[in-house]
Amino acid sequence: MFNTGEEVRGACRGGEWSGQTSGLAPGFVQANLAVVPYDWAWDFFLFSQRNPKPCPVIETGEPGSPFTRFTANSADIRSDLPKYRIYEHGVLTGEVTDIKNLWKSDYVFFLIGCSFSFEEALLLSGLEVRHISEGKNVPMYKTSVLCSSAGRFIDTPMVVSMRPFTPDNAMRAIAITREYPGVHGSPVHMGDPDEIGIKDINKPDWGDPVTIKKSEIPLFWGCGVTPQMAAMTAKIPIMITHSPGHMFVGDRKNHEYRI
Repeated sequence: MFNTGEEVRGACRGGEWSGQTSGLAPGFVQANLAVVPYDWAWDFFLFSQRNPKPCPVIETGEPGSPFTRFTANSADIRSDLPKYRIYEHGVLTGEVTDIKNLWKSDYVFFLIGCSFSFEEALLLSGLEVRHISEGKNVPMYKTSVLCSSAGRFIDTPMVVSMRPFTPDNAMRAIAITREYPGVHGSPVHMGDPDEIGIKDINKPDWGDPVTIKKSEIPLFWGCGVTPQMAAMTAKIPIMITHSPGHMFVGDRKNHEYRI
């Protein structure tokens, strides 16, 4: 449907696309978004540095500027994502397709690497990525694993995304994603979901449930929805994020984030 990140962003900006982005613009990096007031920016940056699995920052904006410099050439964070969420004092208060009327001169944006980027490597290796093959949004879960605290971000539960594989393919998926630390890297857990506080794997907190075959085990990766949990637990006056599964699509290629 879209061949480049620029095409995706143009469609979002023009109101032609507001859907999830998994599988769009193959080869181009995708990213989660978090926008915070300047007064909270250092705390959030420190939080991301202490929690690189769920929050690997790939670009930080200049205070007050909504334009990217590195992930894409002068993309507009205010309009170039399909859908945004607004959190005020820890409460989700809205979901919109444009945040130009909300932008303030002290806002700072963070783009956080997304697991949709390493999915390309999984697919090229012949592995099935179940939510893509089933045409769904990736399942995401709140866990009982607490992130390392930083500043006012304390006791934030980590959010994870899940993809099922057979045992042999799970080992391959771990080896492949380990080479992409800038987009979450290797899984944080595999096997029994109850061990990380997930009571029903068929009822994700975000995204859609996917088929898990009897021969398969679930693998869980750190997820960029974690900042949304941080917003809720810290009760930050305002945080603007992407809507889960509705990412920023840049101009850089996924292979650039491989080590």
